[in-house]
Amino acid sequence: MNQSTNPAIAYERLRVAACRLLEAAGAEPSVARCVAQALLEADLLGHDTHGLALLGAYVDELKKGSMRASGQVEVLRESASVALWDGHRMAGPWLVQEAIRWGLHAAKRHGAAHVVVRRSHHIAALAAYLEAPARAGFLVHLCCSDPNTASVAPFGGTRAVITPNPMAWAWPADPDPVIIDISASITTNGMSARLSSADASELQPYAWWLDAAGNPTKDPGVLQSKPAGSILPLGGMDAGHKGFGLGLMVEAMTAGLGAHGRADPPEGWGASLHVQVLDPEAFGGLVGFEREMNQLAAQCRASPSPAGKPGVRMPGERGLHRKRKQLNDGIELHPSILPSLERCAQSLGFKTFLF
Repeated sequence: MNQSTNPAIAYERLRVAACRLLEAAGAEPSVARCVAQALLEADLLGHDTHGLALLGAYVDELKKGSMRASGQVEVLRESASVALWDGHRMAGPWLVQEAIRWGLHAAKRHGAAHVVVRRSHHIAALAAYLEAPARAGFLVHLCCSDPNTASVAPFGGTRAVITPNPMAWAWPADPDPVIIDISASITTNGMSARLSSADASELQPYAWWLDAAGNPTKDPGVLQSKPAGSILPLGGMDAGHKGFGLGLMVEAMTAGLGAHGRADPPEGWGASLHVQVLDPEAFGGLVGFEREMNQLAAQCRASPSPAGKPGVRMPGERGLHRKRKQLNDGIELHPSILPSLERCAQSLGFKTFLF
């Protein structure tokens, strides 16, 4: 999370301003609300490379027609608990919310549900969608790939083939859900872009990237070089075979099951996604699930920490604490975000982003 000196801005003020820009770029009001909510949820949780930092790019995509601003999914296949949709490049946050809604309904009836969506636009931060279904008593899994681009090299290779391929899970727990959001790469495209920006151009502490010759480097700028470098899989040079394997699994769960991806012509920035919803009541029951997972969390927290180090946190704990604080005190945006949103607002004919 950025330690910004920027003033904190109220959530609702940012939400209204974001909706205004999205609608001005052509988004249907319901789609604009969904996208703005997902981006701000990412900022609330601390995923600030995938929050309002993306709004200007989303507006550009809407203006170009590369992101569809209205419409419906095309249902390609559907059974009682499994569905395959073609998103026809609708806004990713809207598609994710629709897929989760379908999955929750199906899981209530059948215990488990899967929705695969091909040809979605970008879906922002995966963690942004999972708190509500987890609090409602469901175990939810979401993963995505982008078959239109490549930035992560396979372990042992030098040329990028896949994307960071994030994956996220959430489940009910006391007092807050556990929310895991990780990628199969050692860092993300969004963070790499931020670290290689003009105001953060110094070499980074860790060699998370490969140059085009396959040499580890601390310079994220290699992603923009010619020929381009790549991001290392999770595990880096020592154990990157593990991250590579996870990345391939996400490709299979998304583009593979969707039967559309890297074997097809690229269409631009987008995503293939997979939503899985499990109802604990169909297995050992919600009470038994929470008893087991709460005991596991207690044992993790009770594990001693080295002297002077903070104690164990469960995944999502810090993000949900940050969310509550920022909903009360206002959201502190990374210093790069408001200037970019001012430029975006002016390109749409507004004097300023905030009003």
